[in-house]
Amino acid sequence: MSEPLPAAAPSAPPPSKDAANLDLIGISYYVVAAIAALFSLFPLIHVGMGVAMLSGAFDQPGHGTPPPPAVGWLFIVMGSAFILCGLAFAVLLALGGRRIRQRRGHTFCIVVAGLSCMFMPFGTVLGVLALVLLVKPEVKALFDTR
Repeated sequence: MSEPLPAAAPSAPPPSKDAANLDLIGISYYVVAAIAALFSLFPLIHVGMGVAMLSGAFDQPGHGTPPPPAVGWLFIVMGSAFILCGLAFAVLLALGGRRIRQRRGHTFCIVVAGLSCMFMPFGTVLGVLALVLLVKPEVKALFDTR
């Protein structure tokens, strides 16, 4: 004799397409944050040039006068400022991706999506897609339930 099969436990409703898209956008923000962090390290060349100017690497006889120390400091300060701003932007993108995946901070996610549009072309595409998705009332409801 065969026994009757036990009734299946009610399963959670399948995730909506918007929820799946939010997860994809969140992961894409991690990727764009990594690219932004990599690009923000390019001014290390300027910092290195500034250090070389201050250390006297350009003081070669027969090649004219070396640059004044203020130029070396300018290279170091400006290069460091660009690196710090770029890394802060990358951290902001990563935080935005994390918040989108956690469905927290709807306003913060909209602001990050708008700011990511500055990072062309990757951030622009991602920011526009995120803004289109985040302004939907159904998506806002997903953030409100948390």
